[in-house]
Amino acid sequence: MLRLLAGPLAALLLLPVLPLLAPPQPAAALEAAAGAAPAPARLVGLRGATTAAANTPAAIREAVADLMAELVRRNRLAPEQVVSATFTATADLDSLFPAAVARRLPGWDRVALLDMQQMAVRGDLPRCIRVLVLAWLPPDQPGQPVYQRDAARLRPDLAPAVGGRQDGRPRRQP
Repeated sequence: MLRLLAGPLAALLLLPVLPLLAPPQPAAALEAAAGAAPAPARLVGLRGATTAAANTPAAIREAVADLMAELVRRNRLAPEQVVSATFTATADLDSLFPAAVARRLPGWDRVALLDMQQMAVRGDLPRCIRVLVLAWLPPDQPGQPVYQRDAARLRPDLAPAVGGRQDGRPRRQP
C-alpha cells in the first residue's frame, strides 16, 4: 500500500492541498504595483517565546495573548498570511492549550494550530511557551522574533529588553 502512495497516487492526493501552499496575492499589493509584476512573498518562520506567571488558565491566556499580539504587530501579520503556528509548552504548564488562545485571534480560526510538549531538559526555563509561526511575508520585510518576560533570556541577542537590537536582528559580537 505504501508503494502506491509514493507514485502518481501521491500526486493526486496532494492536488487539493497545493493551492494552500501558494503565497497569498492580496489585491492591494497588486494594485500598488501599478502594472509592475509584484515580488513573490516568501515563507518565513517567525519565532517567539514567553513565560506564564503560573500554571493557571488565566496566566497562560495572558502570556500567549501578549506574545501573539506582539508577534502580529511587529510583523504586520494579517490572518491570510499565516499558514500555521506550532506551540510548545514545558511540562509544568498543563492547564490550558496555548493554541486555544491563538484560535481566538480575529481570522485565526482558519489557521492550522498545534500544541506540543516541549522536550524536557534539566535546568530549562520553567513555565515556558514557545511558538513557531509560518507566514508569507513580502521579500523586503524581515521576520521579527519576539522573546518576552523570562524567555528573553533564551535569546538575549534577539530580545531588546536584555541587550538585543530593536529590529530583532542579532547583535554583532565584537
